[in-house]
Amino acid sequence: MSDDFDLLETNSNEKTEKVDVNWGKAIDTMKSKLAQEDDPESRQKILNATLDDVVNMAEKDRTTLLDAIKDLTDYQDEVGILFERFSSLNETEQKVIDDAQKALERAKVELEDAQNKPDTWWNNLWGRKSKIAKAEQALKDAEKVRAGADNKAKAMFQERIESADVQTLLSELSYKSQAAVTRLKNREVEIKEVEEKLKDAIVEASKNHTKALEKKKETEAKLEEQYALLKQARQALEEIVDKQSAEYSEALSKVTTLEQKVEELEGLKNAYTTLAASKDSFVHKHNLTIKVLTSLRSNLQTHRAKLKSDTDERLKYYDGYVVALKARTDQEFAAILEHLGVKTDEHIGETLASMHTASAKARQEMMDNIPVHEKVMQGVYGSYAEALSEIRAKDVDIQKNFAERYGIDMKEIFEDYYAADANAPSGDGDNAPAPKKEDTSNDDLLG
Repeated sequence: MSDDFDLLETNSNEKTEKVDVNWGKAIDTMKSKLAQEDDPESRQKILNATLDDVVNMAEKDRTTLLDAIKDLTDYQDEVGILFERFSSLNETEQKVIDDAQKALERAKVELEDAQNKPDTWWNNLWGRKSKIAKAEQALKDAEKVRAGADNKAKAMFQERIESADVQTLLSELSYKSQAAVTRLKNREVEIKEVEEKLKDAIVEASKNHTKALEKKKETEAKLEEQYALLKQARQALEEIVDKQSAEYSEALSKVTTLEQKVEELEGLKNAYTTLAASKDSFVHKHNLTIKVLTSLRSNLQTHRAKLKSDTDERLKYYDGYVVALKARTDQEFAAILEHLGVKTDEHIGETLASMHTASAKARQEMMDNIPVHEKVMQGVYGSYAEALSEIRAKDVDIQKNFAERYGIDMKEIFEDYYAADANAPSGDGDNAPAPKKEDTSNDDLLG
């Protein structure tokens, strides 16, 4: 067995990783909210449902989904899941993070460039130190902006989903489920790696347990040997009569040395005994941890497989739900159109019926008014005939007057005027006949 093995050696260079996860109470809150969703009146709601009820139910679905998305997002923060890696940001929201990251990297480069300029009086004269100070402040500002970028993007996301429709919220829930599948898979891999390390640790602990027992056995052998020597030394010391002699002093010194040796070996024996027990204990602890991790990994596999399969099915299920909501809207729209159509038909029917009634009444009124119109027109025609008779009589006098005074035959002047009138005066000059008495009958007026 190698003597360079020492389980009591302390290695100060070993690094330990601190795991600090704030689990919070978000998951309990979500469970409590989900438990409150049980409604004993749901059957009655289904039996008595109307299209208007469906609207309220769909809005409740949207509100419930919205609350769930918010709770999931808060839960992500509490358990340390990075928001931008586990939630669907749109282009604008993601740009807030990307721009802040780019600005931070640019500030680092500018500070490095400023610091890399040689510290010479010439560079200092041209503001090297002030440029460094300015770059350092710019870096602090960029770090501050980057630190708040995630929260700003999250706030924008929360504000966006406040008014999101059911389809958008369902897509977000599906996205989170798909991201969770990936997360569970990564966790399984992590657990598997730890299991392998623990298996190695069991082997190492077993070896150290065996070595500790071997060292303990060696120490016990040395201790038995020292016990025998100490017994002999003490007996020799008792046999010396002169307690003031040099012989007695030498014997006493030998006893003291052997007692120290025995004490050291006793300490080593106890140490190796404790180490052996500790290593044996850790063999069992590691073994128990492996069993627990294996069980957890198995459960994660079950959840992951079910979540992945269910998510694929839910996407179809959600599609059906969204289409059903749209169909409900279309049905309501069709009902509105049908109602409007019926009302329009009624209005048009009323208008057409009124139009026919009004037309018949107008015809009757027209027929009733014909005698009245005829009586009025007789008066008009009579007045016209009377006026025309006077005009013609006066025309004869004018022709006669012109013929007597100027010797002008007026026949040609008036001929065109009376060309279409059979009763126009005829004759030349003084031979013009006297005007004929007008007949006021209808036949004459229509001739």
